[in-house]
Amino acid sequence: MIGLKKIRKQRNLNQLKVALDLNITRQALSYYENGKREPSLDMLQKMSEYFNVSIDYLITGEEFNKK
Repeated sequence: MIGLKKIRKQRNLNQLKVALDLNITRQALSYYENGKREPSLDMLQKMSEYFNVSIDYLITGEEFNKK
């Protein structure tokens, strides 16, 4: 979840604000960012919509490029 932490920091949002907006705990968000827990597909979709980025970006920190 490289991109999750990256996009959150780029937008100057703290973990508590994002967690409250996504209706999860700050600890859960921290676990997602640090790879200690994987979000469900539903949560990935919510985060994708919240940050207006692709799920690929949330996971890898880069947009998907077809070759």
